[in-house]
Amino acid sequence: MSGHSKWSTIKRKKAATDQKRGNLFTKLVREITIAAKMGGGDPAANPRLRLAVDNAKASSMPQENIQRAIKKGTGELEGVTYEEITYEGYGPGGIALIIETATDNRNRTVADVRHIINRHNGSLGENGSVSWMFQRKGCIEVARAEAEEDRLMEVLLDAGLEDLNTDDESYFTVITDVRELENAKQALDDAGICYENARVDMIPDTYVELDASDAEKAMKLIDALENSDDVQAVYSNLEISEQAMNSFDS
Repeated sequence: MSGHSKWSTIKRKKAATDQKRGNLFTKLVREITIAAKMGGGDPAANPRLRLAVDNAKASSMPQENIQRAIKKGTGELEGVTYEEITYEGYGPGGIALIIETATDNRNRTVADVRHIINRHNGSLGENGSVSWMFQRKGCIEVARAEAEEDRLMEVLLDAGLEDLNTDDESYFTVITDVRELENAKQALDDAGICYENARVDMIPDTYVELDASDAEKAMKLIDALENSDDVQAVYSNLEISEQAMNSFDS
């Protein structure tokens, strides 16, 4: 959609700022620890752990930190036990929000999430209130300079490709079934095509476009949630016009 930024594109534009957040490594460590606890400490046999480790390396996390997090997950080292809790709600302009957390204290986390949402003119909803609007998918971003559309299709058709989003002027977004994400990554590696930001994402079936005022409020809410140590990821059906983006980016 020319002239508009969907949330997946907005997230990538925010990535440089997000990398500077002091709690980035905290979130990565928690994901590695949980993945290792659930599926074992061998990345080759644990796709979730392999993805978490790859993302940690892409964010320049030291190898010793990665190994320590894995050992805490497998019980080789003493560590905090985290549980995953997902919250659903609404933000300014009626946008839907899915908030994934990893916490060692669920009472603290729900109070923090509720406080942030209420302070930013949103509201928590019941489980299932917005998740029906989303589908969990594997996503990989490939810069257009890396490959032509036809070449990507050729490489990925037998590696789980479900859709190739071409809305962005600078990137293709490869969309796969979650179970095929590793196959798609391997196919790109084998073809020598560099990619960025491979992840499991919640993709909305439809988007809600906000005007500049509500868009700015929504972005402040999402930033506040992402800055909470317990929040691992925030998903939304937010869509912002380029004009609105520019009005509060400048």
